[in-house]
Amino acid sequence: MKKYQSLQSIQTAIQSQQATLEEVVTHYLGNINQYNNKLHVFVEVYREEALEKAKALDKKYQTAPKSVGKLFGLVISIKDVLSHKDHIVSASSKMLEKFTAVYNATAVERLLAEDAIIIGRTNCDEFAMGSTNETSYFGVTRNAADPDRAPGGSSGGAAVSVQANMCLAALGSDTGGSVRQPAAWCGVIGLKPTYGRISRHGLLAYASSFDQIGIFTNSLEDAAQILEVTAGHDEFDATVASIPVPNYSNSLDIKKGKAKIAYFESTLNGEGLDQDIHASTSKVIERLKAAGHEVEAVPFEYLDYLVPTYYVLTTAEASSNLSRYDGVRYGHRAENVNNLKELYQKSRTEGFGKEVKKRIMLGTFVLSVGYYDAYYTKAQQVRRLLSERTKAIFEQYDFILMPTTPNVAPKIGESEKDPIATYLADIYTVFANLIGAPAISLPIQNVNNESLPIGIQFIGKDFEEAQLLSFSKEIEQLL
Repeated sequence: MKKYQSLQSIQTAIQSQQATLEEVVTHYLGNINQYNNKLHVFVEVYREEALEKAKALDKKYQTAPKSVGKLFGLVISIKDVLSHKDHIVSASSKMLEKFTAVYNATAVERLLAEDAIIIGRTNCDEFAMGSTNETSYFGVTRNAADPDRAPGGSSGGAAVSVQANMCLAALGSDTGGSVRQPAAWCGVIGLKPTYGRISRHGLLAYASSFDQIGIFTNSLEDAAQILEVTAGHDEFDATVASIPVPNYSNSLDIKKGKAKIAYFESTLNGEGLDQDIHASTSKVIERLKAAGHEVEAVPFEYLDYLVPTYYVLTTAEASSNLSRYDGVRYGHRAENVNNLKELYQKSRTEGFGKEVKKRIMLGTFVLSVGYYDAYYTKAQQVRRLLSERTKAIFEQYDFILMPTTPNVAPKIGESEKDPIATYLADIYTVFANLIGAPAISLPIQNVNNESLPIGIQFIGKDFEEAQLLSFSKEIEQLL
C-alpha cells in the first residue's frame, strides 16, 4: 500500500473503493510491527482497538456516507502526556507507569468525536523535559533518517511516528519547541498554535504558562483541519481563548498579497549555527525576495536572554506542577518506609528520572527566599520586554523568520556529554513560547547534506494561525 501524504488521499481512496479504513489501519500497524522495535516510537499500540473502530467506521460509512465525521480516515498517534480515558498515560515516567486516565483530554475528545482513530501513545522525554527524547523511562527513540541520531524532543516519538509512516498525523505538546524542533530533525511539519488556542485540559502539565498542544503532519491541509477540530473554547480550561475558530482549511489557498517578513540577523550569523542550516535558510530568504516578498533584518537585543529566561520560568512552574506526584494519592509509591516524610522522599526519588529531578531542584531554587527576586521576578520582567518588543515588530511585519534549530540531529548520547549545549539548542524555538505566539516548522532542503532533515520556522501574530498556514502553503509551493 502506498504512503498516504494527506487525509484527503485516504478519504479519496475509501470513496473510490480502492481501500477500506480497516486496510489503512492494517497498513500502519504493519509499519509499526516492522520498525517500532528498531526506532522505539510507541510505548503502547492500540492494535485491536484501532482495528475494531476501523471496522465499525467502515460499516458506518457504507451505510450512510454523510454520517461520518470530518476526520474519518485519520489515523493519529498521541504523545504520552495526553489523557485518553481508560488508557495509561505515564508521561514516559516511572512515576506514572501504571496510571490510567479517567477522562479524555479535550483535544482527544474532539478528535474522537470526528471519527479519528488513535493508534497508540508515543514515547517522549520524561514529563516532556528534554530536547532529544533520551530522558524517557522507557528508553530512547531513534530518528528514522538515521537511527544513530536523536529525533528531537520532547515529542520525538510523535514526530517519528509520522516520519516513519506509522500513522498519518500526531499530537504532541510544545513547551519550548517540543513540536517544532523534532519536526525539523525528522523532516515533517510541526505546528504550535497560539497559547490558549487549543485547550490544555487533559495535558499533563510541565510549565502551565508555556505548554501548548501541537500537531505533526505531512501536509498543511491536515494541520489546518486538525487545528480546526481541536481548537476553541473549553469550559474545563480557564486559559483557553473564547474567540471563534476560523475555517483554517478554507483559508489555505487565499492569497493576501506580498508579505513583510522580519528576521534577526543574530540568528543567522551566530557562531553556533550549523553551516548547512545557514546556507539553506539563506536560500529560502533569497527565494522569498525573488517572489516579491519583503524580507528584512531587524535588530533584536534579547537573543542571549531567551534560553536563561525560559529555563528559569519553566523550571519554577515545573517544581510547582510536579509537587502533586507524592506517592500518596496516585503515582509511584515507595515500599518499606517508616513515616510520611520518608514516603514522599523515597517515592519521588525512585519515581523521577535524573533530568526531571534536576529541573525540579532548579525551579525550587529560583523560587526560594532570597533568590525569587533575583531570578524568577527578573525572568518575568524579561518575558514582558520580549512581548513588547515582538508587538512592535509585528506592527511593521507579518511574520518573523528564523531557523528552527541551530544544528542537525545530534548523535544519541551527545546530550549527556554536553547538557548545556543541549539546552542552548532550544534558542530559536523558546521565543514563540515565551511570547505565546503561533509558530510553524516547515521542512526544507538541506543544500549540502540531504540525508539529514532540517526545518525553517515562521512565527505569526497571536491567533492568526489562518494567515500563518496560508503563508506556509505559499512557501511550500515556492520551494
